[in-house]
Amino acid sequence: ARGGGGVPVASLAGDNRMVYIEDWDTFYAEAEKLYLDHPAHTRYSLKYRHTDGKVLLKVTNDRVCLQYQTDQQQDLKRIEKLNNIFITRMCGRDPEADAAEGAEGSASKGDKPVSSEEPGSKKRRGKR
Repeated sequence: ARGGGGVPVASLAGDNRMVYIEDWDTFYAEAEKLYLDHPAHTRYSLKYRHTDGKVLLKVTNDRVCLQYQTDQQQDLKRIEKLNNIFITRMCGRDPEADAAEGAEGSASKGDKPVSSEEPGSKKRRGKR
């Protein structure tokens, strides 16, 4: 089994549900949809439980709580990608647009870095 979990857990407060999602692709799609629907209220949490050797991810907006747990090392790349997407979105940027700009920007830059200093001037560093 890839992802752990599997048993939906009802919380003590009425209709609120805490659900462990077993499939990564489902968790990823639902977490992104939850954030896009309610960006101001959605929180993302990552926790490593050393006693179990598991990583727990939680995405919630206080009405819906999605959880995913895994003990597989290959899932760390996926978790890192999701983490980067959430951080980018929370900073107010679109990760797809950033990826497109990054591809265009790296192709258009020259070999020489741009410097604000004149070529002949030297900058002194350290104590005299």
